[in-house]
Amino acid sequence: MTPTARRLNRATLHRQMLLEREPAGPVTAVEKVVAIQAQEPASPYVALWNRVEDFDPAGLDAAFASGEVRKASLMRITLHAVTAADHEVFHHAMLPVLRASRLHDKRFRGMDITVEQADALLEHLREFTAQPRQKAEIEELLHTHVGDVGEPGVWWALRTYGGLVHAPTGGPWSFGLRPSYRSVPAGPREQKAAVAELLRRYLTGFGPATVPDMNQFTMLPRTTIREALALLDLVRDGEHYDVPQGTLPDEDTPAPPRLMAMWDSILLAYADRSRVLPEQYRKAVIRANGDTLPTLLVDGHVAGVWRPVEAGVELTSFHALTDDQWAGLEEEAAALKKFLGDREPQVYRRYARWWNSLPAHDVRVV
Repeated sequence: MTPTARRLNRATLHRQMLLEREPAGPVTAVEKVVAIQAQEPASPYVALWNRVEDFDPAGLDAAFASGEVRKASLMRITLHAVTAADHEVFHHAMLPVLRASRLHDKRFRGMDITVEQADALLEHLREFTAQPRQKAEIEELLHTHVGDVGEPGVWWALRTYGGLVHAPTGGPWSFGLRPSYRSVPAGPREQKAAVAELLRRYLTGFGPATVPDMNQFTMLPRTTIREALALLDLVRDGEHYDVPQGTLPDEDTPAPPRLMAMWDSILLAYADRSRVLPEQYRKAVIRANGDTLPTLLVDGHVAGVWRPVEAGVELTSFHALTDDQWAGLEEEAAALKKFLGDREPQVYRRYARWWNSLPAHDVRVV
């Protein structure tokens, strides 16, 4: 039987550890949810706070420091936090897209350097970044090899497809405003097999899903996706693929309230975002430049947004909520306020401009 929209919603919440907080270490949790968007340094921490029972952010600090969890440009050419094992596979799977996004870009073509010259720099770059290096150091190294190639510079291309990861630089969430980069070991892999494994992992954390969903999650061509799916042992129901024994909870499974991180993957992992994000709220939550606001989940669906303010955490609902629903959100907000208070009470504050045009129905501060 084709899964209903509500069962698909509950499947996502279950696989993303959002039906209940689960006892798990940070590495295990990151492995289970597959990939956490990490453009904002705080987001992986807020994401795991929503998913892990008694989450201790120091554990994620340690996982980033040891390299058990890595932050790198991967799916959709954006920063994700993934396990070290997944990073190696995902980078190989995404490499053609990562290279093309830069080497086929008019900005690269406008520079005084060839694709062959750029690729030849990779060995020097990886040797130099065996220890963490900042942008200025790396650009100086590259300049000694190719000189001034014009803007935006060869580092702009290599940092995307060169296989480097972000090295922790301190601050409240491991990574500060001045990134540092390091190389990691990477053995040879067959690209189609790597794509197949990426899709299998995607389905474990986000399935059941369609080919357009997988295309949205990865930006890989649909032909490439279909070829890789043929290598996997999957179940199929109509247009939806899934791993064998993939959990599909009942429609009436309760879904607790949550205050989700900016860019949380459940909002961006599907072509049909209405699985979690109602279509009427999509433009309010996902802004024209791609900023994806921190959201309120009520009964498993986006019902509004949240932000920190001087007095605490401000909750904005997009439609009327019941007293019980508000009570649940306010309890979560009080816990989040305490969690943020130890590190960055005013997290995400530079995105406050988006609150000027929201479809606010009710606003409360906890």
